[in-house]
Amino acid sequence: MTDSVTWLAVPDFADALGLEATHIRDLLRQGELVAVRRGENNALYLPQEFIVADDHSTHVLPTLAGTITLLSDAGLSDAEIVEWLTEVNDELETTPLEALRSGKRAPVRRAAQTLG
Repeated sequence: MTDSVTWLAVPDFADALGLEATHIRDLLRQGELVAVRRGENNALYLPQEFIVADDHSTHVLPTLAGTITLLSDAGLSDAEIVEWLTEVNDELETTPLEALRSGKRAPVRRAAQTLG
């Protein structure tokens, strides 16, 4: 996985959103978010880049859940999904996550569909 990812443990990710950690764990169980196990304690971590802030709130990137579903349907594991989202994609010329953050949902979804 790319070294430029900033990782947040579930409680820290929840704090950044002003939510309870149990809510984030529910989203992970529902497949709306993905996390990977890292570190000494093998704890769940999520990329901080899953979070976006605008003038009104801090929230999870809106196009993320649908993209995760598409990747999951293509047979990728949670760890593979995070890896795909955070590594530079030649077709996109950036990471899929950065492309999503810049509003390029359709090109990201097209690239994801080639995996299936």
